[in-house]
Amino acid sequence: MMNQNMTRLYAPNTVHVKRLDTDALWIDDAALCRFTGILDRTIRYIADFQLMDPVHWKRFVDQFKIQSDISDRGWRGEYWGKMMRGASFTYAYLRDPALYRVLTDTVEDMMTAMDDLGRISTYDVETEFHGWDIWCRKYVLLGMQYFLEICTDDKLKARVIASMEKQVDYMMTKLGPAEEGKTPITEATNNWRGLNSSSLLEPVVRLYDLTGERRFLDFAQYIVEAGGTSVANIFEMAYEDKADPYQYPMTKAYEMISCFEGLLEYYRATGIEKYRTAVVNFGRRLMQTDVTIIGSCGCTHELLDHSTVRQTEFYEGIMQETCVTVTWMKFCAQLLMISGDPDFADCFEQSLYNAYLGAVNTEKNVDRDYILSLYPDAELEPLPFDSYSALLPGTRGRKIGGLKLMPDRHYYGCCACIGAAGIGLMGKLAAMLDRDGITVNLYIPGTIHTRTPADQAITLKTETAYPADGRIAISLAMDRPEHFTMSLRVPSWSERTTLTVNGQPVAASCGYVRLDRTWQNGDIVVLELDMRARVIHPIPHPREVIFNHTAWAYDYMVPQVVEESPESKYHIAIRRGPLVLARDARLDGTVDEAVDIQYDENGVVELQPSSKANFDTMAEFRVPQHNGRSFTVIDYASAGKTWSEESKYGCWLPTREYWR
Repeated sequence: MMNQNMTRLYAPNTVHVKRLDTDALWIDDAALCRFTGILDRTIRYIADFQLMDPVHWKRFVDQFKIQSDISDRGWRGEYWGKMMRGASFTYAYLRDPALYRVLTDTVEDMMTAMDDLGRISTYDVETEFHGWDIWCRKYVLLGMQYFLEICTDDKLKARVIASMEKQVDYMMTKLGPAEEGKTPITEATNNWRGLNSSSLLEPVVRLYDLTGERRFLDFAQYIVEAGGTSVANIFEMAYEDKADPYQYPMTKAYEMISCFEGLLEYYRATGIEKYRTAVVNFGRRLMQTDVTIIGSCGCTHELLDHSTVRQTEFYEGIMQETCVTVTWMKFCAQLLMISGDPDFADCFEQSLYNAYLGAVNTEKNVDRDYILSLYPDAELEPLPFDSYSALLPGTRGRKIGGLKLMPDRHYYGCCACIGAAGIGLMGKLAAMLDRDGITVNLYIPGTIHTRTPADQAITLKTETAYPADGRIAISLAMDRPEHFTMSLRVPSWSERTTLTVNGQPVAASCGYVRLDRTWQNGDIVVLELDMRARVIHPIPHPREVIFNHTAWAYDYMVPQVVEESPESKYHIAIRRGPLVLARDARLDGTVDEAVDIQYDENGVVELQPSSKANFDTMAEFRVPQHNGRSFTVIDYASAGKTWSEESKYGCWLPTREYWR
């Protein structure tokens, strides 16, 4: 039987009505979260440092008014929409009226950038549908669509929807089958064989959901049938489930995941099970073959490359793009909703506490040398996020992803714009609704105000030091007793878990523990997760063929034969709960020396508390070695924050001396 509360919460929006039939878990848009701790501090830092500044928003809109991407076929046009999506998520958590005014003003400004043809583009008509034009238009649409989720002005909503209809209607006159005299979607760019342009699928489906206009669903169907690239139908490849994503002929991680998020929305709109199967297949294979221990993908540039087994290979260039991290987090959230599989919540948390928080530029560093090498006249200023994350000993701040200079000498980057969407999702996923009750995914100190299946207000108060500690106490506040199910996620790494309800033990194992009972005011659930630290060893990998070299002149991925390097297997890492632990040169002076960690036959390390760091960390320990000595580790996210050799850091530690 359908949860009555679902109808109340979601009936006004056709997207959510469809999700009642396709999804296992739903976001309670009316929920109010008030958290404490590092996640709350982070989202407020990003809001204050980036999202509240109207100068950024005006600058990004101006790129459309002056069409600044014409000369270099660039992507300045992506900045506004990417940041608007994250800003809308952030507002949904903060509920800050000042932020809402800033976002409303910039949406109004963006609508004035539309030309007489219905285009909002940083390209002119002569250069449109080349380079990153469609990719940028996609983000304009997505930015507007996610703004609608927080907009309280019905007249403004109607105007925004009308603007989006004009934008897509224009593109539909130009994009389509070649036999109709149109430009195929997979050929409307000279990058990645159309992956970037094909990601237009997501906002087109969402526009259909908002309007019910069949022409938008027909256009979405065309994009799906085009297959994502001009050289292979990646949607069919995922459905057949015979190849891993790093074996697809185009392996650009960020763009590929974006296309599959569009396919997921197409499944929601149509209910065609084939596409649900394809999306879940893709997500599971990506999880198994390319997600590293810190929760990002792609250890060769920004490309999928079987990173799960190749993450201890030494690579001189950039790796694990923050855009990939955030897009994977968002995709995991979507996969969690349609499948109800807690593995995707585990993956979201892995990314959040490691790769994502590690990329937040808390020290407001500036990559001066790199910026000035490209743009000598640039106005130097810090960006809120780092773009790439190292695993072997190295430094942060290796380059700025998607860096572009704007005519006023200010610059920005793709990762800086997308970052807010990662932290913004925490409030949406922390506690979700299902047909039987409430599902708790994230254990964040603070309160969540939501609704029960009988539409009763309920407050979940979480007291915990998680992720530093495994004890989580959740108390319930409600007016009257009610029978429903509360499901608690037990992470896959927690092998010894204890659970009590009002002091009475309940059996608990990995996955969702479903507590089906009559709940009443004052009930307390206490979860004790297994926080024993364990070592992780590299996965041996044989010779294989991957697609991680790009012939730029031909927009072609050249297959490469790769073999395991001799040094790769001589590394070790430590994970404690959801946190990957790392060395930092600020603590012991070096991170390059070989370690000989002492651990038992089950891989368990007996860590000792430490308080050596004179900077903020989530966790800090001494690691015992067989020679009687020890070294200090901290959580990966807190390591390397100076972006210099001073805080050289690494989580895959060498176990013997080796040369590079």
